[in-house]
Amino acid sequence: MVVVAFPATVTAAAFGRLDDGRTLLTTTTQRGPRAGRPLHREGPPFMSTAHDSVTTHPTRDAGDLESRIAAQPHRFRVLTGDRPTGALHLGHYFGTLANRVRLQTLGVETYLVVADYQVITDRDLAGDLPGHVRELLLDQLAAGIDPARTTIFTHSAVPALNQLLLPLLSLVSVAELQRNPTVKAETAATGTRAMSGLMLTYPVHQAADILFCSATLVPVGQDQLAHLEVTRTLARRFNERYSPQRPVFTVPDPLVGQAPTLLGIDGHKMSKSRGNVIELRATADQTAALIRRAKTDSDRRITYDPATRPEVANLLELAGLCRGEHPATLAEQISDQGAAGLKTLVTEAVNDYFAPLRRRRAELAADAATGGLDELLARGNDHANLIADQMLDRVRNAMNMTYNRAGLMR
Repeated sequence: MVVVAFPATVTAAAFGRLDDGRTLLTTTTQRGPRAGRPLHREGPPFMSTAHDSVTTHPTRDAGDLESRIAAQPHRFRVLTGDRPTGALHLGHYFGTLANRVRLQTLGVETYLVVADYQVITDRDLAGDLPGHVRELLLDQLAAGIDPARTTIFTHSAVPALNQLLLPLLSLVSVAELQRNPTVKAETAATGTRAMSGLMLTYPVHQAADILFCSATLVPVGQDQLAHLEVTRTLARRFNERYSPQRPVFTVPDPLVGQAPTLLGIDGHKMSKSRGNVIELRATADQTAALIRRAKTDSDRRITYDPATRPEVANLLELAGLCRGEHPATLAEQISDQGAAGLKTLVTEAVNDYFAPLRRRRAELAADAATGGLDELLARGNDHANLIADQMLDRVRNAMNMTYNRAGLMR
C-alpha cells in the first residue's frame, strides 16, 4: 500500500502510466499542509522489530527499500487484503489498489486476502457476504489485479490460518493487545457495544495472515506501524522460543506510504455508512451527480489551500490524482470559475480516468454470471491452503507437536 502524497512541488514525472494510459501513482514523500494526514481506510486496517515488547521500531529508509524492490522484485513477497463489506470507492483505489497493481507490475509476488472472518470483528452479522465478496473481486480485477500473478483467497477457506492463531496467541499478553492503537480506536468507534474477543485478538489474526506465506513486505500507512509491530514481535518471539537456529517465520518489513486522505463529498471522512463516497462501479452520470453535491465554499476564486479550504483542496487533489497534475496548477486553471468550474473539471477528470476500469468491470461482471469468479477464487484458495498447510507443518515441527501412526515423536 505504498501510495503517494503530493509533495511541496510535484510534476508529471512523479506519476507513472498504466498500460491503458491511466496515471499510476509512484512513491514520493509527503510534505506541505497535508503532511501527516492518515491513509484512508474503512474498518480496521490491514495492517518493525521489538524484542520483548510491542513497540514501534524505526523502519528502513523507504527510498532504499523501493530501490531494492525495483532492482530485484522477485526477492519480495507482499501480503495485503480487504474486508468484504461492499463495493470499493475512490478512496480505496488511490489509497491501496493503485499501489497493489504497481507492485504486481514490478514483479513482486503478492497474496491478497479477502478477510471475510474479520467482517464480524465489529458487527453482529456479515450481511450479504457473497455479494460483497463478488463486488470486491470485481473492483480488484477491474483495477488491474491479475490472478495469474496475485494469489486471491478468502480467510475462511484456509483453516490452517486459524490453527496458526493459537500458538501466536500464547506469545502476547492481554495487556499488550489492549494497548494496541487499532484495537483502542476501533473499540471507541463502536460506542457502547462491548468489545468482542475477536476484536481484542484482531492484530494476532492479522499476524497469522501475514506470517503464513512468509511475506517480506506489508504495505502500511505511517499510522499503521504499531499494528504491524505486533506481527513482527510475534514472529521474533516464536523464532526465539521454538526455533532460534532455524527461524520459522519471516519478520516482515513495513512498506510505508502516505497519501492525501480523500474526503467524502460532504467534507467528512469517506465512509460507505455516511453515503459520501464515489464507488468505482459508479456510472459517469452517477459520478457527475455526486460531485455536484460535493461541499465547497462561497469563495468564487479557486485556490489550493488545504489548511483553510479543505473541501476545495480535496476536490483539487482528486482531480490532480486523476490527471497527474499538482492541485495548485489545476486551481490556477480554474481561477475565478467558482465551484461550478471546479466540479466540472473534477467530474471530467474522474470519469476520463476511470472509464477503462469501468468498462473492464462491466466485462468481468458478465463473466462472473457464468461462474468465472468462483473458479478464480477456488484456484487462489487451493494455492493458499497449500502454502498455509506447509507453514503449519513447520510450526508443529518446531513445537514438537508432530505425531504419526507409527508412534509419538517419530
